[in-house]
Amino acid sequence: MSEDRAEPPRPDDASAATPSPQAADATAAVGAEFSAIPAAVELPSPDVALADEASPLPGAHRGGFQRLPTAPVALTVESAPTEPGISDGGPPVAEWLIPPSAPPRRGLANWALVFSILGLLVALFVGWGFPIGLVGVISAILAFRRPLENRAVAVWALVLGIVSVLYSAGWLLYAAGRADLFG
Repeated sequence: MSEDRAEPPRPDDASAATPSPQAADATAAVGAEFSAIPAAVELPSPDVALADEASPLPGAHRGGFQRLPTAPVALTVESAPTEPGISDGGPPVAEWLIPPSAPPRRGLANWALVFSILGLLVALFVGWGFPIGLVGVISAILAFRRPLENRAVAVWALVLGIVSVLYSAGWLLYAAGRADLFG
């Protein structure tokens, strides 16, 4: 395998690989200059404001949170929640209750009345408005079966829905008679 690898090219001349004596002397002279300078820290001038504490590094704790956001929470016996009644020896008290369910929605009788009125208005002009009246009648019947619905509104919706269906049927019978569909 070592035969397959390509080796870096070697210079033909050995003097190119080693520094010249003049370059080594210049490097030594520069190194001697820097080593001759004493390392001293001077006090800042009076116009420089000193920081009260050391400048915090990015991510350093500056108050507020006491642990990293991803650190596990330490649980001790004193901090663990206990159920009431168990520590004093009494029977356990059920604190976890099912939240009350939302009451059934109201308004089906109102929708039935709206559909019945629309069906009656359409049936005054066109005989094909009976599906709207049928929706009003069916909705009114369903509203009667629900305990929270307003009975008076459901009665009005049922009556107006039946009237709209009958009026639409009258229009359809009149149109069929005019077109000689019955014989």
